[in-house]
Parts: sequence; structure tokens; C-alpha cells
Amino acid sequence: MSSFDDADTEETVTCLRMTIYHPGQLQSGIFQSIRFYNREKLSSSEVVKFGRNSNICRYTFQDKQVSRVQFSLQLFKQFDSSVLSFEIKNMSKKTSLIVDNKELGYLNKMDLPYKCMVRFGEYQFLIEKEDGESLEFFETQFIFSPSSLSQENNWPLQTPVPENGSYLPRSIQNTFPTEMDENEL
Repeated sequence: MSSFDDADTEETVTCLRMTIYHPGQLQSGIFQSIRFYNREKLSSSEVVKFGRNSNICRYTFQDKQVSRVQFSLQLFKQFDSSVLSFEIKNMSKKTSLIVDNKELGYLNKMDLPYKCMVRFGEYQFLIEKEDGESLEFFETQFIFSPSSLSQENNWPLQTPVPENGSYLPRSIQNTFPTEMDENEL
């Protein structure tokens, strides 16, 4: 029997991998406070907030279109399960949060699927959960996407309508795929 068999194995940690995209990400420095590709270890009791206010939010976006607190993620364990889950809650009074195809209004929350697309305004997050054993910690990892996640992953694109008009020129808007009912196929 080798010493490997006797060694304590390190407990694996649940990781939330978030691939993010915004069309103006290269010019505006929106993501300058996000550390890409590094895993960050957080306490399982922490409510992780995303938004514009750096005093309240762990992850901030340098963008006036983003609410002070846009949304939060909280870890929990289902009653009859050993697997950790996350719930996502919309904290913005002015912008809905779209999780896959479900629209969450202010203070609405839902369990986060293993893999889903989260959108608000022009922001796109492809969130994937990797299960771990630890109940004390979880990790986050951000990945920068150079192109739209909605088009790459065939998620229906919902064009946001900002208060000041249209985000995209009409010629670009018309190039996006349109949503169809199952009955139309």
C-alpha cells in the first residue's frame, strides 16, 4: 500500500463558472474590476451581489445602465440532497433578469439550473455549475467571451429596450435569429 492511499484527499469545491459578454466590453472598461480566469474561493454563507456599487457588490460593472445591486446569488442545500445549489434573485427595480427564458422581476428568485443563460440589458452570462463536496466554501470563475453568447449557444436573443431608445442599429438588429413556437417547426 503506497502513501498515496493513506493521504487525506482534498475536498472538492463547487464552482460557478461564468462566461460573460457585453457588446461594449472592449471600449468602456465595464469589466475592469473582474479578475478573469482565476478561481476565487468564497464562504458558503456569503450572498454574492453583482452590480455597480462597489461598497455592496463583490462583482462590479463600470456601467451606469447597471443597477447599484443588479442581482444576487446565494448557496443553499436542498432538504434531501448533499449537492449544493444556487438561487438567483433580481435586485433591480428597473431591469428584469432573464434566466434562460424566465423573466424575473424585482425581488423574484429561482433555483439556478446547472447550465443557463442569464441576461439583463446587453449583458450575457453563461453560468455553469461544477459540483463539489465542500459545504464550507464554493468558488467563482469568470471567463471572458469575445463574442455574443446568445448566438454561439443558440439561446433566443431578447433585445432590451433602454429608456433612451435602441441599443443597436436596425441593420444589426434584423440579423439576429427570431424565436419560434414549437408548433411552427
